[in-house]
Amino acid sequence: MPPATLRDPASAGLRAIAPRRREALLETARAAGLRCARIDLGGCRDKAAFLSRTAAALEFPACFGQNWDALADCLADLEWLPAEGYLLLLEQAADLRDAAPEDYRMATGILADTVETWRALGIPFWVFIADEKDHT
Repeated sequence: MPPATLRDPASAGLRAIAPRRREALLETARAAGLRCARIDLGGCRDKAAFLSRTAAALEFPACFGQNWDALADCLADLEWLPAEGYLLLLEQAADLRDAAPEDYRMATGILADTVETWRALGIPFWVFIADEKDHT
């Protein structure tokens, strides 16, 4: 994906990515001025684990409430991580999707809403989901 596309809030969204393309994507995103966060969901089996890993990857404040509303609030703010745009890479997301489908749906729904929130502010917010490890 070209840097200009990654900088475009109107193009931003929640997308799947082939594991072999992760590193190139992150390199391009960083070059485009986006703050990137990798969230390893390997072995993630529930809401609590997802929230904990996301909070750690995005350096959420200590007051983070460890619930869906708090996740949405923190993702919509990110004042402690100022950037021209954001890119989240969810790795091994199939572990959460398979173990806790409702939690996975809630998480991806909040992430999709976050894309729209930032788009309205004119800031790109991307979420890429890699379901499994690169086997090449």
